[in-house]
Amino acid sequence: MDANFTKQIQDWLNQDAAKRDYAQGALYLLQLTGNQIMYRNLMANPKRNAPFIERQLQKRLSFRLQKLTHAQVEEMQRKVDVIVETKLTPNTGESFKQGKRDDHDRLPDEIQALYVENLSIVQRMRELHLRLRSLSTEDNPARDCDRYPFLKELIDLDKKLHANWETYDHYTGSDGEAVMEADAREESRKAVRLINLAKGRYAKKPSEELKSQILDLYGKVINPTDKLKKDLTDLGIL
Repeated sequence: MDANFTKQIQDWLNQDAAKRDYAQGALYLLQLTGNQIMYRNLMANPKRNAPFIERQLQKRLSFRLQKLTHAQVEEMQRKVDVIVETKLTPNTGESFKQGKRDDHDRLPDEIQALYVENLSIVQRMRELHLRLRSLSTEDNPARDCDRYPFLKELIDLDKKLHANWETYDHYTGSDGEAVMEADAREESRKAVRLINLAKGRYAKKPSEELKSQILDLYGKVINPTDKLKKDLTDLGIL
């Protein structure tokens, strides 16, 4: 059995549904079943057939997870139970308000965005928890292979949530200076916004002129984040 192919299916199922390429999902089913007729029917409208594709891949994934023991899944479930108890409480919204920094509006855009992203992450975690609960009934407990993708995504999202809070809570600027001057700060934010627009165009159609423009904008960014540096490095701009 091809372990890499199994991982590809798992990664596809672990994606946010809005980001899934359902044509790719249909292709995975073709590779698993060899059913050309089913594949052609699914490809007529992959998004409309999304629920069927998801269900079929989930079922077939179970046969490819034989090395995943029941004990491992139960350990993941215990981790998720702790996450739900501590991170998805009824007063989560109030905790977010209390966690917002007094200088939030003076932080760089990409640091502010971590706070907003965490709100979305918690919402996604709630959705996954509800789906996990709906998998089981008293008379028909969910199989390990059915629970695994949801448990894994919940645990991964919790790690992302924690990492975002760490960066957001401890951000002080690379030189430890408290607050930028208002005009310099605004120019820096504008530069970040323009860079984010330009780097997408550069990824599709690189040019020396656009690279120069991005570098000029980057020079105006105060305390650029590691993510911005990495994005530009990956594009070959830095």
